Amino acid sequence: MTTLSYDGTFEGLLTAVFDVYAHKLCNVKLHQGEYLEGTLFDEKLHVVTDQARAARVLKSLKLKLSTLGVQRLYAAHLAEISGEDNNLLGFMRYAIDSAENIEEDYGNKYVVRVSEIVRMVRREKHRMEAFIRFQKLRDGSFYAAIEPDFNVLPLLIKHFKSRYADMKWMIYDLRRKYGIYYDLHDTQFITLDFADSNRQADIVAAYTEDEDMYQHLWKNYFKSVNIASRKNTKLHVRHIPKRYWKHLTEKI
Repeated sequence: MTTLSYDGTFEGLLTAVFDVYAHKLCNVKLHQGEYLEGTLFDEKLHVVTDQARAARVLKSLKLKLSTLGVQRLYAAHLAEISGEDNNLLGFMRYAIDSAENIEEDYGNKYVVRVSEIVRMVRREKHRMEAFIRFQKLRDGSFYAAIEPDFNVLPLLIKHFKSRYADMKWMIYDLRRKYGIYYDLHDTQFITLDFADSNRQADIVAAYTEDEDMYQHLWKNYFKSVNIASRKNTKLHVRHIPKRYWKHLTEKI
């Protein structure tokens, strides 16, 4: 058994696939980060992310999978579920080694698992598109904080860039400590220093004076459309899990 350690990026994952074939490895497992202590007879190989090698593997996958299939693979990687790297590796090796497209081969455990992960990631993506609440800052831009279960931020760019093309906005993932910023033309990934517990409060303090009024109006609207006699808390929580509530204006 050979353990390949890589940096956890998608490019690093593709480079690991390249190394598997370059070194003609059969029994392998992936690990993110530094080397792990293994058994006496385990071999270890550190994967150095290489853009050129990653591009070669991606090119091979594009010949074997549809455009949607490659997108689904990327989405599965964004799930960042511990231990699933090996299923992604198995899926890619199966795709590359097969003469035909394997995307619909649900008799294969790797295809089935990747499909399951993609469904979970897409569900989280759709929830973020529905639940994100922007708040206007004094500089005229809009800010929203999220803490999704999966790293869906890259998948949100197309939706919000299209829907809010006429305003500057920033969506920040507090859990993963990075965000996306749109400046009316392009989007870019950014990081903010929230090491000081007051930094998040500083952003709240930067809201425009009328932001509180709009939040108050939204809360009143939310209450007015609610029909108490038809309240179904169980159904409500199923559609809007409580873990999202702290970032929903109407729930604060």
